Amino acid sequence: MPITLIRNASWIVAYDAEAKGHVYLRDGDVAYDGNRIVHVGGSYAGKADVTIDGRGKMVMPGLVNIHSHPSSEAMTKGWNDELGSPKMYGTALYEFMPLFRCDAQGIKSCAQVTYSELLMSGVTTLVDMSVAWDGWLETFKASGLRGVFSPMYRSARWYTDNGHLAKYEWDEKAGEAAMAAAMKLLDQVAADDSGRLSGMVSPSQIDTCTPELIQASYAEAEKRKVPFQIHAAQSVVEFHEITRRHGMTPVEWLESLDVLGPFSIIGHGIFLDHHSSAKWPATDDLGCLVETGTNVAHCPVVFQRRGIAMQSFGQYVAAGVNVGIGTDTYPHHMLEELRAVCIGSRMMAEDVFDLRTSDAFNAATLGSAKALGRDDIGRLAKGAKADIVLVDVTHPMMRPLRDPIRSLIYAAGERAVTTVIVDGVTVVENGKVLTMDYAAAAAELEEAQRRAEPKVKELDWAKRDHLEISPLTFPSGK
Repeated sequence: MPITLIRNASWIVAYDAEAKGHVYLRDGDVAYDGNRIVHVGGSYAGKADVTIDGRGKMVMPGLVNIHSHPSSEAMTKGWNDELGSPKMYGTALYEFMPLFRCDAQGIKSCAQVTYSELLMSGVTTLVDMSVAWDGWLETFKASGLRGVFSPMYRSARWYTDNGHLAKYEWDEKAGEAAMAAAMKLLDQVAADDSGRLSGMVSPSQIDTCTPELIQASYAEAEKRKVPFQIHAAQSVVEFHEITRRHGMTPVEWLESLDVLGPFSIIGHGIFLDHHSSAKWPATDDLGCLVETGTNVAHCPVVFQRRGIAMQSFGQYVAAGVNVGIGTDTYPHHMLEELRAVCIGSRMMAEDVFDLRTSDAFNAATLGSAKALGRDDIGRLAKGAKADIVLVDVTHPMMRPLRDPIRSLIYAAGERAVTTVIVDGVTVVENGKVLTMDYAAAAAELEEAQRRAEPKVKELDWAKRDHLEISPLTFPSGK
């Protein structure tokens, strides 16, 4: 296989096996043979077929995004930025999110916009949690990302007909059929020969799935030896719904179903028994997550828009919970998500020392990889996958340069990301995606958004149009 050498990198975020964590190295080389890293740090003495000048660059591991919804969320830009239900504790899940979705024509462009933005922000591995759509597998493979396919399904749909009460329309047989279809898709993924694809079993939400569907899903995940992820503890409404049904917190109920463990991921996991909005007797949900080894996918931005936050990320990490990072919704910029992790956690804890920047970066690399059961991604180490990101440390937004990861997260963001390599293949160069036409996909998605707007009124329980529900920032002038 051809050997590619990144020569004289100014900074390297390398994995130290003894320390079991990342370390900075200065003025060294990184080399990869095909899709595997063969050298990190110091001078590489072997022959190289391709040499990349690393001067003025930081070489870091690709980021691992364990929770995202590419086929739908990019569509809601400009609609969902500051929207929530006042009588449902600020969430938009039940009243507004079902109103604004891509039609079949727009799904592909929605996904391509998401994939492009994630790549440009340094994501190399993505858990794609979508309802299965035609062309999904082919579109994802063309993106060049390393993908964990996570087709969602459920036993009920949620809705509200009054703006203050979440209701559920149940169809257990439909949920079972959707699960069967999802497993067939995972069979296709497992048979793929690209080496970049794998699967995940994902019943959609804790409150929309029967206990039987959840347990059957977990059994399938165990049989297939793939991770299991379910949305849980993501809203006060859901917390109250589960405690009303079962007299237990969402975490307690999942534990009672025996579906928590090292390959289980709770999507969001915000409203545990200790959260100030839960108002529930202490049952040590955090301790349960630690004891069972259950992982949490933390996606701060989508909640912070609505004044909702984990209490706190630093507390989860200090307790020993393995936390990974996802983007969930737009902007699909992983580095901005990390900035939100750091600032939001300190605000909730009212303590600048609640977490360190290393905690957030570790979560988006080592923590997310651990949640997926992988020790060959999220790190620069000999034998790991060649999933690599190059950052221009001479970019004005990175300067003055004292600590490049801090400059990247708190200041420059994706603007300083120049090159992204997945499985040894360059997919972003000079900040531009090479595998998709980002601009064309964004234009097509805007057309899909215009098609969606007239449909809002007929779907809304109160028959409001889209401008009444989500007014523009400023009224139209004369």
